Amino acid sequence: MPQHAAPPPAASDAPATLQRFGAADLQLHTAHGDGTADARALLDHVELRTDLDVIAVTDHDDIRGALLARELHARRVYPFEFVPGIELTTRAGHILALWVDQPLRPFRPLAESIAAVHGAGGLVIIPHPFSYLTRSVGRRALERLLASPDAETWPDAIELANQTLAGRVTGARARRANRERYHLAETGGSDAHFLEEVGASRTLFVGRTAAALRDAIESRATQAVFAHRVSLRAIGARRLTAQQVRGLAVTPRKVLGPPLGRLGARARGRRGARSQP
Repeated sequence: MPQHAAPPPAASDAPATLQRFGAADLQLHTAHGDGTADARALLDHVELRTDLDVIAVTDHDDIRGALLARELHARRVYPFEFVPGIELTTRAGHILALWVDQPLRPFRPLAESIAAVHGAGGLVIIPHPFSYLTRSVGRRALERLLASPDAETWPDAIELANQTLAGRVTGARARRANRERYHLAETGGSDAHFLEEVGASRTLFVGRTAAALRDAIESRATQAVFAHRVSLRAIGARRLTAQQVRGLAVTPRKVLGPPLGRLGARARGRRGARSQP
């Protein structure tokens, strides 16, 4: 396995240091995907209800929500900066592709997907690593990447603060493995599908801008923290159930809809050709 730089400070539950650094939430979902708030509501919430300096929108396998949010963000002066991204499905699990503004094809091999993100000028984060509750990159898959001589297929960071159950079940194991073996930059992202969750987990870095954040990730000088907990009561079982149902419907339709549409068009074309005299 390649030797990386010394690891950043370990993830912490103590928010007392939040004001010493810039703060970013690097995994947010909008209603364009399986989130519950539209892009405008999300941006306004970040401005009025959080102290975040940078946010990233990362809808599942679809860049359009991030581009819409970026356009809205550019139309007025918000006190935080914006990074477009995608939560991209690979054959080995999800990755976060940040600083990308073009579609990326899902369901490719993990190494190929990471190389594609780097080729598009982006950075790659492994979200909710090792989790068995959602599609996650496993320990063996990650270690195969880091053992490769091709640095283009290495991820740039690993998400070590994620307040969702999927992030918490294996979070301690991922933190320990990164501290002892991988030494990747650490990040935090709320994986927010509800406004109440925004900023619950975050990435601390020296500076206040998206450029400073990227520099900090690339130099492995970030810190992942848990800022606050969001209770089920704050969201409500009815809203949570509705969001889960939405997620089961929206993401597969967006991913599978175009190829199925092309197959249908070809089938209709063949039927039309056979019907010609």
